[in-house]
Amino acid sequence: MNGSSGAPLGGGLLVAGTTSDAGKSVVTAGICRWLARKGVKVAPFKAQNMSLNSFVTREGAEIGRAQAMQAAAARVEPSALMNPVLLKPGSDRSSQVVLMGKPVGELSARGYHAGRQERLLGTVTDCLQELRRTHDAVICEGAGSPAEINLRRTDIVNMGIARAARIPVVVVGDIDRGGVFASFFGTTALLSREDQALVAGYLVNKFRGDVTLLEPGLEMLRGLSGRPTLGVLPFAHGLGIDEEDGLRVSLRGAVRESVVAPPHGADVLRVAVAAVPLMSNFTDVDALAAEPGVVVRFVDRPEELADADLVVLPGTRGTVRALQWLRERGIADAVRRRAAEGRPVLGICGGFQMLGERIEDEVESKAGTVDGLGLLPVRVRFAAQKTLARPTGEALGEPVEGYEIHHGVAEVDGGEPFLEGCRSGAVWGTHWHGSLESDGFRRAFLRRVAADAGRAFVPAPDTSFAALREEQLDKLGDLIEEHADTDALLRLIEDGVPAGLPFVPPGAPPIPPPSPAPAAPAPPAHRTSLEGGTP
Repeated sequence: MNGSSGAPLGGGLLVAGTTSDAGKSVVTAGICRWLARKGVKVAPFKAQNMSLNSFVTREGAEIGRAQAMQAAAARVEPSALMNPVLLKPGSDRSSQVVLMGKPVGELSARGYHAGRQERLLGTVTDCLQELRRTHDAVICEGAGSPAEINLRRTDIVNMGIARAARIPVVVVGDIDRGGVFASFFGTTALLSREDQALVAGYLVNKFRGDVTLLEPGLEMLRGLSGRPTLGVLPFAHGLGIDEEDGLRVSLRGAVRESVVAPPHGADVLRVAVAAVPLMSNFTDVDALAAEPGVVVRFVDRPEELADADLVVLPGTRGTVRALQWLRERGIADAVRRRAAEGRPVLGICGGFQMLGERIEDEVESKAGTVDGLGLLPVRVRFAAQKTLARPTGEALGEPVEGYEIHHGVAEVDGGEPFLEGCRSGAVWGTHWHGSLESDGFRRAFLRRVAADAGRAFVPAPDTSFAALREEQLDKLGDLIEEHADTDALLRLIEDGVPAGLPFVPPGAPPIPPPSPAPAAPAPPAHRTSLEGGTP
């Protein structure tokens, strides 16, 4: 590879998609694992990510969980360089902007796209260049579609970064949705001549059936676009990685469409997760779903808690809003009844805050003082500075690792200590995300839950969540190695953009001038700053 031969920059590739959820994250992770198994020093990269599902790196930077999982696929330590801009929605129209792992303000969508996003192009290209300087290859992931013509002027994550770094682009399409040929052709034809010159080929994702029936269409597509299809990836259950923009499940659907393994003991254990608004880091319950005999479901009605052995209140970007939602739905009363009956409840991060006595919030919701559910002796005050940490500790006699991402500062005044939170009766609360991935602790916790719930459930003694995750990442690598044209992918990564890629008319329409931006304070000279608040 270029990086190991002494060249200043390693190879690069951008994985774009015809739509959101076309499979960009999965393909990026699969390519990273395939290259890592070949001995290539590879890193993932996503210039800008919109996600409530985030992770904390060892240096205390917040990035998207998808990039953390892609780093695991690449067998490298995740860093802020891999996801320099993270947008965490707080409503349909505004997001917290996390820049190089640290929050720098809340911006409306209009304010972000009206000039401020463009100023970040230098930052994200610097990050990509640094990764290419220290790695043999960098596999970049786009966002949404590169043909979102209304956003092209301010694009820093699709063709904007590809143009700036002069790296080839492969477009992924989800054939399971239908219309994949039109999506490939239309995506290409809506790009400018300069952008089209970087689009080197296509990857079909989630194909079911006999691939020979698809091949005539792929040849016709090549004739129309002048670009090859570099692989047809089969449809397979359970091959996703940590989601960015939404749940991989439907409400009242089992987590990750997985088949629940038979229980190790006599009973199964049923877990109900409240599907609160702006849910964050819902992947906390993946480790529970990985346990044989544990059934995890997301719910939004109080009656769905009736047969649950454990109720989980997950993290959320809007604690006060989620608390109101629980009350409006009648779920708050159902949770209180459970607690009074000694039936287990677990609150994680925002869920922990909701279980407390009082919340003082002048930061996130600006709602002032709000009563919590009153099930834990905890008072929460929202601080302007976000806590980002990677704590370690012990609970139930077992070592535990986790990570913290929250503005709420908890004052615990009673109960039994539990992972820097507390336990009162059968109600448990902690700010620690990821704690259930610690195998010994998870088994000990489930034994306590089963005892409180009166279930003859026994955790399997050998379930390793880390091993299951590695197995999943290896399957993604297999998907690329067995069903993609890996020789062609290597040529793109090593040699860059092929010459002579034809133009597909009509091309992009003229980019309109920017709309007048709302008045806002002039930004500081440093180009990575976005402070200034919501316009």
